[in-house]
Amino acid sequence: MKRLVTLSFRNKDLPPFSAAFGARRRRVLDLPLIAWLTVIWVLLWSSLNWANLLTGAVVAVVVCLAFPLPKVDLGLRLHPWGILRLAGYLLYDMYTSGVKVTRQIHGRQPRQAAVIAVPLRCRSDLMLTATAVTVSNVPDGSVVEVRRATATVFLHVLDAGDPAELEAARRSVWRLEELTVRAFGTRDEIERVAAPPPRTPHTGRPPGDQEDGR
Repeated sequence: MKRLVTLSFRNKDLPPFSAAFGARRRRVLDLPLIAWLTVIWVLLWSSLNWANLLTGAVVAVVVCLAFPLPKVDLGLRLHPWGILRLAGYLLYDMYTSGVKVTRQIHGRQPRQAAVIAVPLRCRSDLMLTATAVTVSNVPDGSVVEVRRATATVFLHVLDAGDPAELEAARRSVWRLEELTVRAFGTRDEIERVAAPPPRTPHTGRPPGDQEDGR
């Protein structure tokens, strides 16, 4: 027997913070939108009481059912355990990277900076943006460009003279991509980041150099 009301945390195929009504012809309602319409209803009546709250909620549901908005799935999913893992790793990585950058700045040996290309496994706009923002929050992970067509981020690396440092920078980006997708990605995207990352040449280009054809 199908449920008459299904919440998004019970059905991962539904958009986050939504509810599906009906058994045969299912209608999906956006719960934050209903809450916002209820608040507007209470403000219009200028009185906060149970009657206004209940009638506002009923009116909001009727309006959403009578005038449904087009279904837009941004591909955002909230995974609490994944969010906690991402937050913990970011705090740890920000501390260790800060110490590393401080040593590089105050070190006596000259450093060769470069910009390296790191191809990502997820190609959705949301995950590309989220990964780029996450990487940019780390002191030694300055993203200078995101190429949507090839799902590639270009990362500024301070110590590019050592091939091991370049590979470590790429692994760090792939690790942050995996954690970001496991925190906010869809099921298909999570399966995609579970695969090994693409192989790239161990090279970097100095800042300011342009690629051929650009």
